[in-house]
Amino acid sequence: MEPSSGSGDARPAGTPVAVVLPAGGSGERLGGATPKQFCAVQGRPLVSYTVQTMERISWISDIIVVVSPEKIETMKSVVEKYGHKRVTIVKGGVTRHRSIFNGLKVFTENEFSNHLLQKPEVVIIHDAVRPFVEEDILSKVVMAAKEHGAAGAIRPLVSTVIASAADGCLDHSLERAKYRASEMPQAFLFDIIYEAYQQCTDYDLDYGTECLHLALKYCKTNAKLVEGTADLWKVTYKRDLYAAESIIKDNLSQQVCVIADVKEAAAQVGFLLHESLKSQIRVESISVSLSNNDSRVQSIISGQCYNFVCINDKNHAVQETQQVVDMLEKSNIPLLYPVVLILVLLDISENISFSIGMEELSRIKKFAREVKNENILVYGLLIQYKDHLLLQDTVNSAAALILALIKDRNPELVGQLLVA
Repeated sequence: MEPSSGSGDARPAGTPVAVVLPAGGSGERLGGATPKQFCAVQGRPLVSYTVQTMERISWISDIIVVVSPEKIETMKSVVEKYGHKRVTIVKGGVTRHRSIFNGLKVFTENEFSNHLLQKPEVVIIHDAVRPFVEEDILSKVVMAAKEHGAAGAIRPLVSTVIASAADGCLDHSLERAKYRASEMPQAFLFDIIYEAYQQCTDYDLDYGTECLHLALKYCKTNAKLVEGTADLWKVTYKRDLYAAESIIKDNLSQQVCVIADVKEAAAQVGFLLHESLKSQIRVESISVSLSNNDSRVQSIISGQCYNFVCINDKNHAVQETQQVVDMLEKSNIPLLYPVVLILVLLDISENISFSIGMEELSRIKKFAREVKNENILVYGLLIQYKDHLLLQDTVNSAAALILALIKDRNPELVGQLLVA
């Protein structure tokens, strides 16, 4: 259930393809001391999401990440921590074009890498702060570049572009329907874009921003323009970070695994929860002892599920849930995204008041604090299994709380016990 990379009909099979990700910006428009590509989204640097998007695409052979000199070690730590593959880190220049040129040089000059990488036929240039690009648009620009020499994604203009006169008054405006916004990704035959960078002036390198223009100006290559999708937007301002986090949370909230103990009460609540949740989220249900069904849970974890609900009586909740935690830790799934784990405690006593005591609450809090360090967010949820006539309403209330916890993924609520 990882955020989708999309799919298309045409694939650049047999075409050597590499990608250059300029990631050397200072994030001045974002504000704050941390450049936007290294800002944490759900606890993980934004650039890591973009690298992951590229490495999930099998036909991309090399991922070149170009960062400012002072961020080389930071980027190395990101690659090591999140297990990124096929990544080469390159020292950037003082401008965007100079950084991209350095990224291209790893295929031609030993100065920028310990060893020369195999020169690709096509190279993609994409911003490190555009993490939601899909495989389909990447494939389209690569195929178009292979045919035309250069290609780039475009989007309709949202606002009208105007020019101001020297006195600050309106000079003229452009007819919006005739123009498009140039976006990323862009792709080029490697020899064309490399030659363009070799020929361009210092002025181009210092003040230019459009790679397609360099290919046209110096290699007479007219780029094919490919209509892009709405998810090509770039994280530029702080509000964009919130939007990125919201998209990632939504992608992680598409599936839940409900694990219920075999005892009658737990099995019944598990069934009712499944029925209540299934209209809003994809549900995988397991109604059997964990120790006898490790393979089924492992299979669900391997399928990129990031949300689990464990239903037990309150005396064995932490013990049983620890088995799920152990399986998650072995899978390395929590390394990439925070996993939500909800302990549903059944109160089956005949007492009118809640029978859970401070000892159980302390045990849940301690357990939640410990596994939070592993990027696993544990919440408690108490269901009173007393009045069978009201059980469905109680379960519906529990389902609403479960969906809210999954979608919000709030680390501040970890270890809290909610009551349905």
